[in-house]
Amino acid sequence: MLIVDSDGLSVERQLRAGQLECPLCSSVLTPWGHARPREIRGDLGARLFLRPRRTRCSGCKITHVLLAEGLWPRRADAAVVIGAGLEIAALGMGHRQVAAHLGLAEGTVRGWLRAFARRAEAVRRHFTVALVALADDPVMPDATASALADAVSAVAAAHRAAATKWPQVLTVSRWEFAGRAIGGRLLTSSASVS
Repeated sequence: MLIVDSDGLSVERQLRAGQLECPLCSSVLTPWGHARPREIRGDLGARLFLRPRRTRCSGCKITHVLLAEGLWPRRADAAVVIGAGLEIAALGMGHRQVAAHLGLAEGTVRGWLRAFARRAEAVRRHFTVALVALADDPVMPDATASALADAVSAVAAAHRAAATKWPQVLTVSRWEFAGRAIGGRLLTSSASVS
């Protein structure tokens, strides 16, 4: 799985021009059909239907699914929806209140919050390092009452720093930015965050 830009036409051009590299061996990725169709719950109840592009590495021959930055692996909700839930939870609300606010199942939201809580320190550390690297004079977020809230604050601060350096970053939400920066692994522990 490789997180790519949300502009499918641009990604397809890059793929056909041999400009996408395998995340494992850095060889050129080539077109290899499509993954199974998916339905994603978007912001404000929108339903998004997509069929992600599949690629094959010309070197190691492993296939990879290209997932747009607005989506996270193994999740039926868009990054902005999950991110909104994380931000609400960072204010101190429990999964039931977050689920009611977003109009989603309690079990779904509880799953996000538990997964993010397990990764919160690694995510906070990753985006604090990014903040320091991006900002000329970084302002560190204040410590909060929870590791989850600290991680959410670090993501927001790194997004602001990136947008100051590159204004086009403002065209993506902080959670799309975070997913791209960390390979979509904000809620999964199958790859380490460094």
